[in-house]
Amino acid sequence: MQKIVTFLWFDNQAEEAMNFYTSIFKNSKIKNIARYGEAGPGPKGSVMIGTFQIEGQDFMALNGGPVFSFTPAISLYVNCETQEEVDELWEKLSASGEKSRCGWLKDKYGLSWQIIPTALGEMMQDKDPAKSQRVMKAMLQMDKIDSKTLRQAYEQG
Repeated sequence: MQKIVTFLWFDNQAEEAMNFYTSIFKNSKIKNIARYGEAGPGPKGSVMIGTFQIEGQDFMALNGGPVFSFTPAISLYVNCETQEEVDELWEKLSASGEKSRCGWLKDKYGLSWQIIPTALGEMMQDKDPAKSQRVMKAMLQMDKIDSKTLRQAYEQG
């Protein structure tokens, strides 16, 4: 059992969100769902709480009502090995959501994600400050991160 689990509070879309997330990520599954019974407080048969897994990371989703909403102060950071993975996740997760700067997006539920190629971190940590500064400058001009453009900035000089 995972010691620390990300807990997501939804108004009434927990089941829809779990299905959405597990449909996007290849290595994912819904683990279990507990539904409201006669006693409520949600409609009988609707999801009270569910657990799902993405890439070995467990999440819990609650239908808790409209009391709380997501904030960009917490985001899910996704390390992407290829540009194709960046492109696919960026488009699928931002569908009916909101694309932002520097690899950030909000999905249709308002949850913030960062879709980032692993190469970005490697280039940003280069011992040559001129290289890392060029990469940072290039990244700040982007919405979806483009690895090829980052690599070009990195190799200039």
